[in-house]
Amino acid sequence: MSKINMGKVIVGGIVAGIIMNVIDYLVNGYFMAAQWSEAAKKLNTGVDAMAAGPVASYIIGDFVFGLVIVWVYAAIRPRFGPGAGTAAKASFAVWAVTTVFSAQMCMLGIYPASLLLTASAAGLVAALAGGYVGAMMYKE
Repeated sequence: MSKINMGKVIVGGIVAGIIMNVIDYLVNGYFMAAQWSEAAKKLNTGVDAMAAGPVASYIIGDFVFGLVIVWVYAAIRPRFGPGAGTAAKASFAVWAVTTVFSAQMCMLGIYPASLLLTASAAGLVAALAGGYVGAMMYKE
């Protein structure tokens, strides 16, 4: 069994993160920004969900998710083979884990279900798109 090429994981993860950030910006930062800000106001914390600090954490988060997706792809590639199907499996696995935490925010009543469902669906699209391109950049 060959070793994971960490240089390619990093390059692919950065590219995946860029794609995920673009999609997330369009969905959450543009189309849903008012909904996120309104939901954050209801929490009465004084923090705007679209302020610089939270936005920076979203950007960093997408790069981390991109790296993890490409790393998972590299790890499962010997078993499932290279290609889009394996990239989709890796993307879905990482998305599913992150979505569990979002679902908990909904179950606790922190954010409305409609907001989190829409954001999670967009997150799946972002993970699949970013994961596909990032994984296609990976070579052993």
